[in-house]
Amino acid sequence: MDEIIKLDSIDLSKIAASGQCFRWKPLGDGRFLVPAYDRFAVFSQRSETEINILYSSVSDISFWETYFDASEDYERIRKGIDKEDEFLKAAADNGKGLRILCQEPFETFISFIISQRKNIPAITSCVESICRAAGKMLGSFEGEDVFSFPKPKDITEDVLMRCSLGYRLPYVLQAARAFEQDPELSKKLSKMPDEELLSALQSFLGVGIKVASCTALFGFHRMNVFPIDVWMKRALLEHYPDGFDLERYSPFNGLMQQYIFEHYKRLT
Repeated sequence: MDEIIKLDSIDLSKIAASGQCFRWKPLGDGRFLVPAYDRFAVFSQRSETEINILYSSVSDISFWETYFDASEDYERIRKGIDKEDEFLKAAADNGKGLRILCQEPFETFISFIISQRKNIPAITSCVESICRAAGKMLGSFEGEDVFSFPKPKDITEDVLMRCSLGYRLPYVLQAARAFEQDPELSKKLSKMPDEELLSALQSFLGVGIKVASCTALFGFHRMNVFPIDVWMKRALLEHYPDGFDLERYSPFNGLMQQYIFEHYKRLT
């Protein structure tokens, strides 16, 4: 299998390192194994605007086009950045190829609950442990077994006890029970306006504005949500002491956040 997805710009390495997804696996030679929903695929970079699907467990290129947000013109968004904002212009230039993935909401929510006070390798390890303990095996590629993210009903206390979650365990368990008891919860949340969605997510045990914002942006694809963590606070204080103009970049503040976040980390 060797299909091509064409976009205005894409950089698999930048997406893999962006902190929005925790299950991508580098395979060498610029290839990435990407699990999503109930399938997985292997991608490689073909050019600045094209990626190759080297293998897919389910043949459905339209699914992966949606996953990579292929219908959105990120080049057009970057061109709309204020030319006098040198920092944001540089951040967007360096972030070219970064895209906001369309991920499964429940998996994203649980992953960001786990992410609290953990670095990316530790988050990745915990999420992978949950998948191997309670997910469904989707297949393998080059000896690498791939598992789905578990359904809410399969996330039990016994499973979580084996996954090094620490104080996050009851937070994950409570969220799993809520999604199990209401199978339509993801759909209900997806219909809420941004502020209502953020409030609803924060009603869960152990969930603050940062986890809620990341879930809204990366799990519900709310492109206008602007997550703020320690890095972003530093970046905003240093480069936008009078505040970042959220009205200027609506409805794409989430993408601006990613540009700023990645660029500032690179500079410090």
